[in-house]
Amino acid sequence: MHVDLPTPMLGGLSPAQFMHKHWQKQPLLVRQAFTNAVPPASLKTLAALAAQDDVESRLVTAFDGEWKLKQGPIARLPAMSKPGWTLLVQGLDQHLAEARELLDRFRFVPDARLDDLMLSVASDGGGVGPHFDSYDVFLIQLAGRRRWRIGAQRDAVLRDDVPLKIIGNFKPDDEFVLEPGDMLYLPPRWAHDGVAVGPGCITGSVGFRASTAEALAAELLPRLLDEVDSGGKLYSDPRQEATSEPGRVPVALLEFARRAVEAAAQAPHALERALGEALTEPKAKVWFEPGEPLEPGLGASLDRRSRMLYDAAHVFLNGESFRAGGRDAALMHRLADRRMLTAPEVARLSPGARELLDQWTEDGWVQPLKP
Repeated sequence: MHVDLPTPMLGGLSPAQFMHKHWQKQPLLVRQAFTNAVPPASLKTLAALAAQDDVESRLVTAFDGEWKLKQGPIARLPAMSKPGWTLLVQGLDQHLAEARELLDRFRFVPDARLDDLMLSVASDGGGVGPHFDSYDVFLIQLAGRRRWRIGAQRDAVLRDDVPLKIIGNFKPDDEFVLEPGDMLYLPPRWAHDGVAVGPGCITGSVGFRASTAEALAAELLPRLLDEVDSGGKLYSDPRQEATSEPGRVPVALLEFARRAVEAAAQAPHALERALGEALTEPKAKVWFEPGEPLEPGLGASLDRRSRMLYDAAHVFLNGESFRAGGRDAALMHRLADRRMLTAPEVARLSPGARELLDQWTEDGWVQPLKP
């Protein structure tokens, strides 16, 4: 998708215009964003995935007005004829190529922010209650109909008597019924409530990662410590005086600790390396099937589960960092941006970079691209 060309998916806006006018600013409703919309998975497939240990799923019910939440694996679903239930299957792009293809339609947003595709299937009246997300979300109606009520609510109070984060004082400003192919974009913390209108309602949710500063620091600090090279220097305090306050932390020890942390963060490329590795770390339940080295004459594509990013000095793949420069760096950047390399592009890699690519195919991170 060219970022400056208008697209029906964004209501005639180009991705550049959408990011400028709507991203993290205001909602956007697009009728027939996806013509001939087809869900990337059937109810039968979603039910089978929800029953697996390595798939994140939830079953939400509101039978007789009582909200209940069941975490997966889920062995059995209620009948579609029974109103008031919703199945949520998270990270569908990790399991189905069709879901990955749908997620890739939103790569006008940096991959560092793009998280996953969730599908929800609901019987008549099914939903998860009025709530807000801390991240941007695109809601794509793929089958059936869903009524959405939304509001720019800043005084939301969550109920404490239900097992879900449901807003108790929900105040909607607008209401829409989405038909198959329609899409609704909502910025972070925009209150919304979606209820299935009739059985067989399937809605796709494209979510984005938005870490708090504290959470990001918690991810980065352990990786930064790998950069510390003090030569085994131990803390020493030859000028420590006798104290009548043995419980007080010595100022010199505090300064020793501060210098250690600052040195870790200031090491060349340390923060960049730690951030790239953290952003590409696979999710806990993601695993790869081992493969074989790439055969001569073939192209290469990233496995649908792989996360790949780059900066000025590194390429990052599935939580690991690699230094790259020159032509190899340009080709690796192309692999990250397009998620594939043609056979002629693979042939241009240096012997060292080609050896690395072979290792990635053996690890299952990269797949052969058939001619």
